[in-house]
Amino acid sequence: MLRRAVRRLRCPIAPTTGAIVLFWLALTPSLLPRSPLFQGLVCGVAAALGYAVGALLGWLLRSCGLRLVGRVRRIAWWLVGLAAVVGSVICLVWYVRWEDDLRERVGTESVDPAHVPVLLGVGLVVFVLVVGIARLLRLVGRFVGRQVSRVLPQRVAAVIGALVVAAGCWVVVDDVVAARVLATMDSTFIAINDEFASDHPAPTSPSLSAGPASSVEWEDLGRQGRVFIANAPTAETIAAFTGRPALQPVRAYVGVGTDGEIDLREEAQRAVEELELTGGFERQVVNVVTGTGRGWVNENQARALEYMWDGDAATVSMQYSYLPSWMSFLVDGSRAQEAGRLLFDAVYARWLELPEDARPLLVVSGESLGTFGGEAAFSGAQDLAERTSGALFVGPTGNNRLWQQFTDERDRGTPEVLPVYGGGEIVRFGDQEEDWDRPDATWTGPRIGYLQHANDPITWWTWSLALHKPDWLDEPRGRDVSPKIRWIPVVTMLQLAADQMVANDVPQGQGHQFGQEPVRAWAKILPSPGWDDADTDRLAEEIASQQLDDVS
Repeated sequence: MLRRAVRRLRCPIAPTTGAIVLFWLALTPSLLPRSPLFQGLVCGVAAALGYAVGALLGWLLRSCGLRLVGRVRRIAWWLVGLAAVVGSVICLVWYVRWEDDLRERVGTESVDPAHVPVLLGVGLVVFVLVVGIARLLRLVGRFVGRQVSRVLPQRVAAVIGALVVAAGCWVVVDDVVAARVLATMDSTFIAINDEFASDHPAPTSPSLSAGPASSVEWEDLGRQGRVFIANAPTAETIAAFTGRPALQPVRAYVGVGTDGEIDLREEAQRAVEELELTGGFERQVVNVVTGTGRGWVNENQARALEYMWDGDAATVSMQYSYLPSWMSFLVDGSRAQEAGRLLFDAVYARWLELPEDARPLLVVSGESLGTFGGEAAFSGAQDLAERTSGALFVGPTGNNRLWQQFTDERDRGTPEVLPVYGGGEIVRFGDQEEDWDRPDATWTGPRIGYLQHANDPITWWTWSLALHKPDWLDEPRGRDVSPKIRWIPVVTMLQLAADQMVANDVPQGQGHQFGQEPVRAWAKILPSPGWDDADTDRLAEEIASQQLDDVS
């Protein structure tokens, strides 16, 4: 009885080998450091995936008549067991070294003694759960097959059993679990969109949405909209910094409302109306911002222009979803593009109606998913140059159409992580402040800038990583990217997909954290008359200090 139970617990050689190999590959270096819990999750899922691949290969080999029996099978098990122990120890030692090197590069604490045990424990639990569920489903399929085999041939019954289980799983996951989870998340994010962690009242300035001159209500702005409006600097704050008279900056924002119903075209028109009612078209600079999924607008980007231009600047944005960026992209990635296009086109149409000598400088900006939408209104570099006075796209995604075009068509000899496009005449890419002067300090306007990090998985992940080695892994590594990273088909794509989950869990200046870098970027792209590098340094420090006092 005991021998039979032990025999049932044994795993076939091929699936076990697949699980071990994928576990090793999950330990290979990637772009960003991970916590032991998250790395354990990645390793567990990878091992379960390897187990499934091994099971498929084993089935194919057995179908071809290739089987290990008797002494050969015992020797194979000994070899697999020895390789598993020795190989895992070696891989874990290397992993700790790689992880420590990566943590030193990005400026986080080194691996602690509990890291590996926690990693192994979490990985084992995840692996057992996933494989256990898979085996349970297989048992159900066999049971169904046996019942069907009473009236049909055994092979046909086995296929029917598998199809019944697959269909049942699909119904449960799609119609029950997914529907309920999505419904719960939907209502949760609507509730989050409606809440505001502060009792901050509606603004009293006519230059702000939900203020006396506005046509929108405070409660209709959504959480991110209220945060954005509440954190607007005052004329007094700006004047205290610059030492010159200043204006209250205009911030025009339209939310999705309390019912979550979204008509993007109508929202874009309302945003233009807000911009006009709050006096935005009377300012020197109008910044058209496409936010992220929930409507978040980077304060550092907006404030940079507001302070540089003595408050004589307006920022307009609208909310196109109440979901986080990753969910918004998965559910309907085209919504961000549609929102960005409709908002700019609406603002631009009204801008064209103004007398030429009364038109403000018109710029475009966005961060992350906001860059994906912000690009959508334009066909290329010349279109951007003709219809704007500049643009700043921070942390572009690997799916950005124009970003990909400019990167692919970069000047010969320039790297993918920091390309030069068209001699840097219009479009430039920057990782650090000095990069904006590549290939030289002469940058004729309008200036279009992409602020990106070499170790940001949001920028470098694409589906093509599965089968195509990217140039950035064929060229000298970018800033703070480990030289130990190697392209492995499929594995590298999965590693960077996992990195996206921790892209914001790093210090500023790394991954998807940009800190005050947008301030320095705007100082290169659209500085006010007389602005110099010393002013930029002071402003970066000022905005960094203000983040502690922001309403959130």
